[in-house]
Amino acid sequence: MIEIKKENIKVPLTVPPKLQETYIQNFLAATKNTGRLFLFAGDQKIEHLNQDFYGPGISPDDADPKHMFEIAKHGNVGVFATHLGLIARYGQNYKDVKYLVKLNAKTNLVSKDLDDPMSFQIHTVDQVAEFKQNSGLKVLGVGYTLYLGSKYESQMLSHVAQVIWQAHQHGMLSVIWIYPRGKSVKDELSGEIIAGACGVGLGINADFVKVNPPLSANSFESAKLLKHATIAAGRTKIVCSGGTMKNQEDFLTSLYHQLHTGGTSGIAVGRNLHQRNLDEAVAFCNRISDIIYNDAVINIL
Repeated sequence: MIEIKKENIKVPLTVPPKLQETYIQNFLAATKNTGRLFLFAGDQKIEHLNQDFYGPGISPDDADPKHMFEIAKHGNVGVFATHLGLIARYGQNYKDVKYLVKLNAKTNLVSKDLDDPMSFQIHTVDQVAEFKQNSGLKVLGVGYTLYLGSKYESQMLSHVAQVIWQAHQHGMLSVIWIYPRGKSVKDELSGEIIAGACGVGLGINADFVKVNPPLSANSFESAKLLKHATIAAGRTKIVCSGGTMKNQEDFLTSLYHQLHTGGTSGIAVGRNLHQRNLDEAVAFCNRISDIIYNDAVINIL
């Protein structure tokens, strides 16, 4: 198993000295002492409404919100990222799960053809910190989505920078979803745009940035483009979105290339887990975690 030591963790100087140990413990807990993040993304209840949870090709298990918590409990994931409402309603039955609270949200009802995307904060970092103290749950950090290139970009940049600052003041981690999106963005998945987005993540002091992988001929070529992004991000770590449901072998091949060619530090998986039934999802979790935490070698497609 890959393992990092406390002294190898670069604690941002925005973390107060008295909370640096808290930050380190949160980082180690979220990455299972590896420095790599396996984030189970469950924020689609607001982002995508019910279309991700019910319909053709989706396990009937997924219609019940409890399904995601069951995967988070039984699968070998690092953190389960979702909105505070879900955690508040189900967390009492899943106290061993490590959580990351997603702070902002929007639905997909307003098409980007009508207006550039804007996602406002629905909870504050201070509220999350108070919730953590009152609930006793293992809340390790917060998440936020930034739509780079939107005409509302400057407002969102200001909001997310303050979120990161406040998270560090509590010794918590920040994971920022950065999606270049809006009428001014001609190619959301170009290698150059993704690299630029990762550099922005460093500029706002994010601990981890979640991006879509660049679009290319195949997963290996996409990973080569990702290398420019991980270099641009410097000491901010990069994880890629898992996207829509894929064949397991294709997914694992992409992940392997992202880690070993692209230099990423993990993966964020949502639909590729929760749209499967519980047994399949947990088994797939274990295959993913073996690659992330143990550097398992796979037969490359």
